[in-house]
Amino acid sequence: MPQGLQTIGFDADDTLWQNESFYRLTQERFADLLADYTDRDHLHRKLLEAERRNLGRYGFGIKGFMLSMIETAIEVTDQNVPASVIAELLSAGQEMLAHPVHLLPHAMEAVRTLSETHTLVLITKGDLLDQERKLAQSGLGDFFDGVEIVSQKTPAIYMQAFTRHGSGPDHAMMIGNSLKSDVIPALEAGAWGVYIPHGLTWELEHAEPPVGHERYREYADLGEVVELLRSL
Repeated sequence: MPQGLQTIGFDADDTLWQNESFYRLTQERFADLLADYTDRDHLHRKLLEAERRNLGRYGFGIKGFMLSMIETAIEVTDQNVPASVIAELLSAGQEMLAHPVHLLPHAMEAVRTLSETHTLVLITKGDLLDQERKLAQSGLGDFFDGVEIVSQKTPAIYMQAFTRHGSGPDHAMMIGNSLKSDVIPALEAGAWGVYIPHGLTWELEHAEPPVGHERYREYADLGEVVELLRSL
């Protein structure tokens, strides 16, 4: 494991607090609203297609998800979706934007403990206002030395963030629940990549684990990461 580790980056959604579970609940509500028009599997495929298509337009986050649901509803009803259904979808999205933050196990302990010995940076995708709201409500904000809310997570983004908040990726580690966004591009930038699996992962975030990479590690939860770094 790393020697001379200075900077630790944390993903936010589904690494520090619950996120995907609220999307899944809203998708169930979406399927119920459109049950008279199409089956759940077909609706899910169409919604995923819309989300993939719209990432470049709306980015990641609840607002883009809401617009993709509305677009999908229009498509599967042949432009006959009732206004009441659109109103329900808007209401569901607004509820998501106002939902209280639920920290994941060991999140508070990990961030508080590691902030005493390392520079911590929150590196997250999503809507700016929503991510700022969740960070403020989480009670974790004061432990971070920097916050980077980005549209994409690429090797260049990690290179810049770890240079801005430390001495570069060679002395940095990224911790997150997405292999595609949190781990693989951080490894490509030269940092350590630590994967903390979450029970629910958005289909567009799936990737194969980089088994065999000398800087890749996987742990069951954040508590294991803290114990490991304490032992160094």
